[in-house]
Amino acid sequence: MKKVMVIGCPGSGKSTFSRELHRITGLPLFYLDMLYHRPDRTTASNEEFDHQLAGIFQQDQWIIDGNYIRTLPVRLAQCDTIFWLDYPLEVCLQGLESRFGKAREDMPWVEEEWDLEFLEFVKSFPAVSKPKIQSLMEEYGRGKKIIIFHSREMAAEFLDTSAVAWG
Repeated sequence: MKKVMVIGCPGSGKSTFSRELHRITGLPLFYLDMLYHRPDRTTASNEEFDHQLAGIFQQDQWIIDGNYIRTLPVRLAQCDTIFWLDYPLEVCLQGLESRFGKAREDMPWVEEEWDLEFLEFVKSFPAVSKPKIQSLMEEYGRGKKIIIFHSREMAAEFLDTSAVAWG
């Protein structure tokens, strides 16, 4: 496990899981949201984003936190391990709401309230994004170690066990 992707619905806890995995393994951690979003709420161009992503791929080890389905095929080709936090929508919505008003190292601004467009994206994730991710993983994920968690408890248990193993 040297090149790791962490994916899942927004609010599932990808960044929290990634931070803990980074702490346990020492693998460098990169947040796709920090590559894409700017503090003034503008975004990087696809070319800028892809250039930064290519720079990460030059490294021998990494954890990449985030979905960004457009780049999923290239990231699947580069990684050796995929963690998918496949939680119920209600859990993800609670996760999103719990971060209101909190500064985070994985996002360049503090979310204070629901962004209605983003909320609709999240609500549609199980029906729209999840099938796309499943299809891309079937197509490009062969030969990769894929670990799917269906609850926060499953992820926490894995991290506890990994902490002992990596010691």
